[in-house]
Amino acid sequence: MTLGRRGERIAARMLKRLGYRIVARNYQCPAGEIDIITLDRETVVFVEVKTRSSSEAAYPEAHVNQPKRRQLTRVARMFLAANSSEDPPCRFDVVAVVVNEHGKPSVEHFINAFEPVYR
Repeated sequence: MTLGRRGERIAARMLKRLGYRIVARNYQCPAGEIDIITLDRETVVFVEVKTRSSSEAAYPEAHVNQPKRRQLTRVARMFLAANSSEDPPCRFDVVAVVVNEHGKPSVEHFINAFEPVYR
């Protein structure tokens, strides 16, 4: 299993423990992909997971830059258009997973990490 897939699995387990309901994993459409889509009560949450080893650059969440945010916004809009007849509340979260040299992960959840980017 790749480091990225392992991080996504760790993030999904953490989100479930927090009471989120997983709607989709690795959702793909013509605009791109979102790692995890969940429901936090009635809010649709689009989750980008960034996983790094401790030997890589710190702060994996910093890699969700403006172009990535724009792409995630486009994918989220396509998901909502295809799966919702109403306009539900939604937000974008980032889960940063850092796996140390012994294989032990540390996880940080950034709730409402960024606003949608339309340009």
